[in-house]
Amino acid sequence: MYDLAIIGAGINGTSVAYEFAKAGKKVIIFDMDGVASGGSGAAGAFIAPKFSKEGELKELLNDAFIYSMKFYEQNFPHLLKKIKLFHSTTDEESSKTLEAYKKNTPLKMKKVSEDFLNTLSPSAKEYAHICIDAGIVNAHAMCRALCKNAKYIEQKVKSLIFEDDYWVVNEVYSAKNILLATGAYDAVIKEPYIKLSGVWGHRIDIKTSTKNLYSIHRDISISPSFDGVIAIGATHDVHYHPQRTTTAYDPKKGRIELLAKAEKTIKLQDVEIVKDFTGLRSGSTDYMPIIGSLVISKETLASKNIRYEIESSNTSSYTYYPNLYMINGSGGYGFVLGPYIAKILKEHILDAKEISKRLSPDRFFTRWAKKSF
Repeated sequence: MYDLAIIGAGINGTSVAYEFAKAGKKVIIFDMDGVASGGSGAAGAFIAPKFSKEGELKELLNDAFIYSMKFYEQNFPHLLKKIKLFHSTTDEESSKTLEAYKKNTPLKMKKVSEDFLNTLSPSAKEYAHICIDAGIVNAHAMCRALCKNAKYIEQKVKSLIFEDDYWVVNEVYSAKNILLATGAYDAVIKEPYIKLSGVWGHRIDIKTSTKNLYSIHRDISISPSFDGVIAIGATHDVHYHPQRTTTAYDPKKGRIELLAKAEKTIKLQDVEIVKDFTGLRSGSTDYMPIIGSLVISKETLASKNIRYEIESSNTSSYTYYPNLYMINGSGGYGFVLGPYIAKILKEHILDAKEISKRLSPDRFFTRWAKKSF
């Protein structure tokens, strides 16, 4: 019997595995293709805040950025590379937003070297830019390290059955709690109110004689040079889904797009493609992550009190799956949000701390149910 069974071994699932194992709990984690085989493996794994105007997502990501930098440094210092992050805007409007951000952020601004600026394209220097201390991690190595103390099973989860106060996974493994961390890939439990946008990502690692000492974020994200290798990514294709699209993805086309976007910012010389990384990342319809218990829509809608509860947004009479949780919708900020929201979920399950309604799956059920009446 496991305390927690996690379905999905991306950054969210493995971060929760780490938190539970650290708390002394017995954890098993499943993935159909391998650790970090999906969107997490295709990520550049840059640790950065969100450079935008005020808003809930900006505040959440800024808090997560500060927390995650400390988390990686304290627990996995050998996998974290501290770097300077250079972010450049692309037009006058975004320049105004960035200037406002610089005035209000508590983060310390860093000076950009003239040598580095001279490697940039004229347009990358034309508009406002920002430079801060940040980091980057190896996506695959980090996810493997996070779930090191959990039992890993590489297989697709096809059945989940709840009986006698515990869950049975694939008719073999039993667990007190279940966590769905499958991102935008098909989940074993489907609810109509959970709408996730699947964004196909493609990252490339290249060898180049160009030396880059900064993490660059503009049209595309470009890593610093590590042993002559630079990571570029990721593209964002909202139309391709590996489980629903019959036409195979064309990596050659993706490489051309990635290099073209990179060239808008920095001149890359003597380019040689080393490796491709592809995967499907997930985002929620309101861009905020999804953390917490899942409402059983059919049973809740059948409740005689549901009309009142929907109108008042009171969730006390909603019917939930027992001991079943979701963590999802991190978009392109998985390695920033992962450790932070894993801690929130762990404290909710083990310490009964309440999760903000702005993060809970409840918010989607309430909106969906209102439209159903």
